Amino acid sequence: MNKEIKYFDVPLISSIREMLFNSADRFPDKLALEDLADTPIMKVSFRQLLEDVMKFGYSLQKLGLQEKAHLAVISENRVQWGIAYLAGMTFNYVVVPIDKNLPEQDIINILHESEAEAIVFSNSYNDLMRDKKDLLKKLKIFVNMDLENEKDGFHSMPALIRKGKVIDRQSLPRINPEEMAEINFTSGSLGRAKGVMLSQKNIAENLMSMTSMIRIIEKDRFLSVLPIHHTYECTCGFLCPLYCGASVHYARSLKTVGEDLQKVKATILLGVPLLYDKMFRKVYKAITEDKVKSKIVPPLLKITNLAEKVGWKSSKKLVFKELHHQFGGAIRLFIAGAAAPDPKVAKGLREFGFNFVQGYGLTETSPILALNQIDNFKDMAAGLPLKNVHLRINDPNPEGIGEVWVKGPNVMLGYFKNPQLTKEVFEGEWLKTGDLGFIDSDGFLHLVGRKKNMILSRTGENVYPEEIEDIINRSPYILESFVYGEENDKHDEIIAAQLVTDADAFIEYSEHNSADINDELIKKIVDEEIKKVNKQLPLHKQIRKYYIRTEEFEKTTTQKIKRYLVKKEKFVDSEGV
Repeated sequence: MNKEIKYFDVPLISSIREMLFNSADRFPDKLALEDLADTPIMKVSFRQLLEDVMKFGYSLQKLGLQEKAHLAVISENRVQWGIAYLAGMTFNYVVVPIDKNLPEQDIINILHESEAEAIVFSNSYNDLMRDKKDLLKKLKIFVNMDLENEKDGFHSMPALIRKGKVIDRQSLPRINPEEMAEINFTSGSLGRAKGVMLSQKNIAENLMSMTSMIRIIEKDRFLSVLPIHHTYECTCGFLCPLYCGASVHYARSLKTVGEDLQKVKATILLGVPLLYDKMFRKVYKAITEDKVKSKIVPPLLKITNLAEKVGWKSSKKLVFKELHHQFGGAIRLFIAGAAAPDPKVAKGLREFGFNFVQGYGLTETSPILALNQIDNFKDMAAGLPLKNVHLRINDPNPEGIGEVWVKGPNVMLGYFKNPQLTKEVFEGEWLKTGDLGFIDSDGFLHLVGRKKNMILSRTGENVYPEEIEDIINRSPYILESFVYGEENDKHDEIIAAQLVTDADAFIEYSEHNSADINDELIKKIVDEEIKKVNKQLPLHKQIRKYYIRTEEFEKTTTQKIKRYLVKKEKFVDSEGV
């Protein structure tokens, strides 16, 4: 039964600039941003952040960058990225965050498509900018984050900040919070990159709605590991802590997350499901392989579950203190986004005393649409709609499943220079998300897959690949999977899957069973795993054929498989599993 949604009081803001001013006034001497790697500007307080933003924006003005000009930003996660982004918002520019992992040609395409007139970049892109600066005629101002002083026509960000001036707030350019302030581009070939236009009001509304459902406090310390150009990390892992007076600490890399959690004593971690899957598998493996722990942990879980039911909320943290220490000892919340986490992982982490919630959103919605709450959640659900967000299931089938439509103040303005595509995704005020789902009797949104990925089975029933992939990926022997429809010899559409096996799991099996790893062993184990999967599925959803890939799938920065790039490369296949 759904509990009544509890909302927290949050400060009212109409723009990101107003948020920056408010936080600088409320938390002047508190740490705002910190790099754990060595960079020119490694940490700033809220007052210093505002001063650096003002100085940098002033210097951009002096370089001739006019209001509403497009300012591109590309770098690793770091303090200077935040300064550049906030300068754009404060001085009435349009910020264009670019994915640092894109191929060079896609970066150049986006700079062209976005009509960027200035770019702020880390030294990793210095050679690319030098090689292409004459090609991009509109791009006039190049600012390198790592240069100490101006060199070869490239400006130094630290020098521009040093030379800048903190002007009176009243002298800043006027902004209209409802106008375009940011363009988020997908990757794509020339003329096909899709730019989502967001306003400062879109993002501000999302910040207020999100933090009214999950309370963020001044003492919170966020460890930032996801790429900051992405709206999930930018809104939730960068702007959200600044709005609430919390601090953001930029991890050195994904490989150092464990050490960085320890150093920062982080209280909140935003991640994608793959990160939490790996964390949980590592914890679970350590317990099951330890003769003592494997015997005492299960009864301890039962005892602490009972203790929590009678009101002793801190029992798990005390009993599993050693495990909490591995994550820095201060984690109070894991947040998953960008894809659906495995409910078993969510439940497992929660049983060890970690709060775990998931949310759902789109770049087009700034991005959050629905959230689970710490004490009001369903692990199988995407979450409850945010305040002021209206969800609708369009044209539901007999099971109540249809396309999720949304309207609200966080919905994008449209696609940049693409009125036709904008027209296609809107029905009046309603944005068509392209996701299929249903809303249960308690008001929780459940997602079943993408509309364009749906398979019509040979019996005429709808099959959602993501639902089957979630089950397959729970196998310890399968790292990732891709489910799709394939025509068989009888011209019927059957359910097929491409699989990437987990090498570590097979090595462990080999060592424990003194067995040689070969094609025959891999096929035997995978056959058994697929049979287990099929037992959990109705007949029309069962996998009839699979392929084992030799390489992992190409993925986005949030670890989603680029489905349109998947090729049918055979290594081993099996009929009639």
